[in-house]
Parts: sequence; structure tokens; C-alpha cells
Amino acid sequence: MYRLFNPPRRPRMTALAVAIGIGLAAPGLAAAQTDTEKALEARIAQLEALVQTLIDQQQQTEQKIGEQVKAQVAEAAATQAAATPAADAIQAKRITPGANPSTTFSYGGFIKLDAMLTETSDGEIPDGSVGRLLYLPGGIPVGGRSEGTDLDAHAQFSRFWLAADSTLDSGDKLRGYFEFDLFGGALGNEISTNTFGVTVRHAYVSWNNWLAGQTWSNFQDVAALPDAVDFIGPTEGTTFVRQSQVRYSNGPWSVALENPETIVTPFGGGARISSDDGAMPDLTVRYRHAGTWGHVTLAALLRNLKLENPATGLDDSTAGYGLSFSGKYNIDAANDIRYMVNWGEGINRYLGLAITNDAVLDAGGNLETIGATTGYVAWRHVFSPSVRGNLYYSAAFFDNDTEYTGTAITKNVQSVAANVIWSPLSKLDLGLEARYGERELESGADGDLKRLHFHAKYSF
Repeated sequence: MYRLFNPPRRPRMTALAVAIGIGLAAPGLAAAQTDTEKALEARIAQLEALVQTLIDQQQQTEQKIGEQVKAQVAEAAATQAAATPAADAIQAKRITPGANPSTTFSYGGFIKLDAMLTETSDGEIPDGSVGRLLYLPGGIPVGGRSEGTDLDAHAQFSRFWLAADSTLDSGDKLRGYFEFDLFGGALGNEISTNTFGVTVRHAYVSWNNWLAGQTWSNFQDVAALPDAVDFIGPTEGTTFVRQSQVRYSNGPWSVALENPETIVTPFGGGARISSDDGAMPDLTVRYRHAGTWGHVTLAALLRNLKLENPATGLDDSTAGYGLSFSGKYNIDAANDIRYMVNWGEGINRYLGLAITNDAVLDAGGNLETIGATTGYVAWRHVFSPSVRGNLYYSAAFFDNDTEYTGTAITKNVQSVAANVIWSPLSKLDLGLEARYGERELESGADGDLKRLHFHAKYSF
């Protein structure tokens, strides 16, 4: 192929040299031989035409070679593709066929094993109760006899979530979100199956600034919670409620109307009364300010507490109100402080998994609010990229009128806990947490809890 197409290059270069030489010599010849000028110019024009012809032939040859090479490459690729089996499609249809065309679907969660060694000084936490699964400060036994150390292990706090997110052509944003865990009623027992039901944690839809459904109360600052091994951690000091609501958010502000529920202590003490008689929703307002240094949150709660019993003629209501201040402060890349302080009258359903009640009935059947001050402080330290630790103290103090409540009601609860969490692999946490907690009644009787808690958690 080289010999076939290369020879024209020599005449091209020879003709070009001759043309250039003649061109250089032409002025001198013109001076001496004026009569031959026209003949020389004609000859030069012929030579230039010949050179242009040779150039055109060279370009055509190179184009043909390029087309031949492309054809050979395409043929080789086709041969290889024919020899390689075609990959099957992952899915022929959209995973959300009933959703908007722009919808994206996501899924995640974690699998968690909890194992706890628990010793209580004044009685045993009842088998099968919530206090055997997580730290329940209001459930610390008081006035009983210790039965030694108990071991409990379960996977009930494993959870999963599903979300569908859309951005419409109009720019409006839609989201549907579900989250479930296994912390439901037992469908089996510890003898054989350890089966538990799937329960709803979150179920809501949001569009632009609006949200409707069940999720964390607007009065709660989830981002301020410590990195705990326990299900919650500083339980007695934190707000903790998930419930149905309608919420509007705009920048750092959010306001919500939330499901009302009143819990009451009978006159003189006794079993809790749960009332769903209220017609007014709980009103929550929250302001959050954030930066690279962390965040601070101030939240307010206004409630209408109501209890009605036509059989006894009981019908009364009163107002409940409270404030919550919380946040996180980043000291440096390896250290941060997290904190919360709560105060209010008649807001105890929102505090510490309802350690005590919102109100108490007086002798005349009127509701009297029970005051509370709770809070916690936590320090988190990162030892290395795979090891971190947390130390936190949490407490709750209640202002009971013992003339109405009696003295067998919780006066205060407090605990201190420390943990170390190791992540040997990405998304895998192995944690060990030690806790000491104590609960005191208005009578002066008290009891304590000592717990060593291990967890293995894989997030996905």
C-alpha cells in the first residue's frame, strides 16, 4: 500500500522545486529575454496546475485510507459484540409506576442487636416490659428487693425506611416517607421464635414548606441527641414524641398543630388516666439557627389539657405550656458538646417517655398542672477515624403538689452514662455503654439501676 500511494509524492516535490526555481529565475530572464515572458508564465501556470492536481490526489488517497481503517474497526467491534452475550436489563418497568414521572425511590435502614446486663437495687424490672429493652427512667424499681443481674438480648430496634421524592416541572417538590421498626407487640415469645410486629415510626407527605403526617414533634430537637448505644440515651432529660401533625416551615422557623393527648394522676395518686377528650391541637413553634460551629434551637409548646367523664360528672380543662432550649457546639474536629434544657407546666407527656403526668386532679375534680425541669449535657470525642466515645449526664425534676398526688410519685430521676463505639468496617458499629441511674419518690424512697449495654449495628 505504501508503494501504491507514495510515488506521486516525488513528482509533486520535483515539480514544485522546478516551479520555484523558474519563479526565482524569471525576473532575471525577463530582463534579458522579454520576448519569451509570456511562454514562461504559461509554463509556470501549467506547473502550478500540476502541483494542485497532485495535492488533490494525495488528499483523496488519505481519505480512502481513513475510510478503510474505520470500516475495519467497525467490523472488528461488531464481531466482538456478536461474541459477547447481551446483559439482561435490571428492570423493565419503573419501581414507582403510580408516581410522578420525575419520582426517585430510595430505601435504607439498619440491623441492630442489643444485649444488656441489668442490675436494680430495689426490685426487678418486670419481664417483657419496655424497661428490659431500653433505658426507661420512670421504670426504675423503688421499694422492692433485688433479684440479681438479668441478661436481655433482642433485635427489635432494627428498622427500615422508604422514600419517594419528586420535583415537578413547576419546580414544586413532593416527598412521601415511611419508616418502620420491630418494636411492636410480641407475636411470639423468647422460648422459640422471638417474633415481633412491624410498627410505624414515621409516615408523612411533604410538599414545598408543608408537612402532614406522623413524625417527630416540632418541639423536639433530634439533632442534639448524643451518640448513644441505648435507644435514646439521655432519656430523662430530653423531649421525645412522634405523632401526627400539620407543619409549616420557612427558613429557620417552623410551626405545627399536633395531636393532643392528656395524661393525668388521680387525686391521691394511682394508675395513670389517659384522656383524648381535647378538641384543640397542641401548638408548637421552633426557631433553629445553624452554622459551621453547630446549631441552637428554641422551641415553645402551648397545650389545652382536658379530662371529661360523664359517668362521674368530671369535666375540666387547663392550659399547659413550656420551652425547650437545645443545640450542639463543635469545639473542634474531634470534640463537640450537645445539650438540652426543658421547662414547663403540663408538658410531661413530651419529656422522658412520660416519666410522670401532665396534671393531677384535686379534691374537687379540677386539673392542676405538674411542673417539670429537665435537661442533659453530653461530650463526644473522636479518638480515631474508627473509634469514638461519649459521656453524658441527664436529669429530670418534677414539682408535685403532694396534697393531690400523694408521695408515691416520682420526684426526680437522673443518670450518667459513658460509651465507646468502634467501627471496624464502614457502616458497622460495635458499641459498649455503661450506665448508672437512680429514681427518687416524693416519699424519699429511691432505687438505682446499673446496666452494661452492648450493640452491633449495620447501617445501609
